[in-house]
Amino acid sequence: MNLANYIKDLLYRYDCVIIPDFGGFVTKRIATKINENTYQFFPPTKQLSFNRNLKNNDGLLANYIASVENISFEKASNAIALSVIKWQNEIQTKSIILDSIGVLSLNENSQIIFDPNTSVNFLIESFGLSTFETSTVHRYQSEVKKFVPEVAKNDKKVIPIFIKYAATAAILLTLGAAIYSNYQENTQKEFLAKQQKNLEKKIQTAMFVISNPLPTIELTVAKELEKNFHVVAGAFQNPDNANRKFDQLIKEGHAAKILGTNKWGLIQVAYASFSDKNDAINYLYKIQNTATQDAWLLIKK
Repeated sequence: MNLANYIKDLLYRYDCVIIPDFGGFVTKRIATKINENTYQFFPPTKQLSFNRNLKNNDGLLANYIASVENISFEKASNAIALSVIKWQNEIQTKSIILDSIGVLSLNENSQIIFDPNTSVNFLIESFGLSTFETSTVHRYQSEVKKFVPEVAKNDKKVIPIFIKYAATAAILLTLGAAIYSNYQENTQKEFLAKQQKNLEKKIQTAMFVISNPLPTIELTVAKELEKNFHVVAGAFQNPDNANRKFDQLIKEGHAAKILGTNKWGLIQVAYASFSDKNDAINYLYKIQNTATQDAWLLIKK
């Protein structure tokens, strides 16, 4: 079972997806960004992080796997437990690559660090949107130089007329430069406003159709007594052997369960688990009389 595919599906719909006894992936919404230096527009996105302290099973992942694969919640939970055991063993020697999610690895202090895949945007509202860059609008400023002609002092008629035309020309040039500068500024503002409007329009009208939509998940949380008494069928070092034994017990009609790894590193598989000790002992006698004498009772609190 590729657990990463189910986690990826849920990250599009939820802000937190917890993998029991391992950690949780958390998303944070990031608004649209504009780089004023490069004129790049970035659509809204979900920033992905990993929190190793989120380990309590909220049932979301197991319910989703059970609904997609058409299996029981208990069998889905056991499949998750097997994947977690595999990850815990694998991460000791190499990084775990989760497709479209990121990479998990251990640092020098044996702490899990997460490097997210930034090429995937888990925000549904941004579907189809990508980063784009606009062209730069340059401003030009014109300089107007005053021209003062040298005129003979004794030419009284020429001086007033010439100065009149020169002043008029200077005013026209100055006015033209101001109009051109204002035109450039308005053009730039209009262009940026148009780009922003197009981006908002894409965000508002972005629609898509999923051929295989995610099924609706209905969570029913029932308070159950803790089942601390387990009739154990065997303990295995290889996760595949533990999974095969679990499938065998399910086919035989037992309420089988994978109990996890014991202190010797072996994966324990139980015929069934009980909240009452007497019920567990009676079931153990039944197994020993009808199937095998190798079964034994485990009390785990």
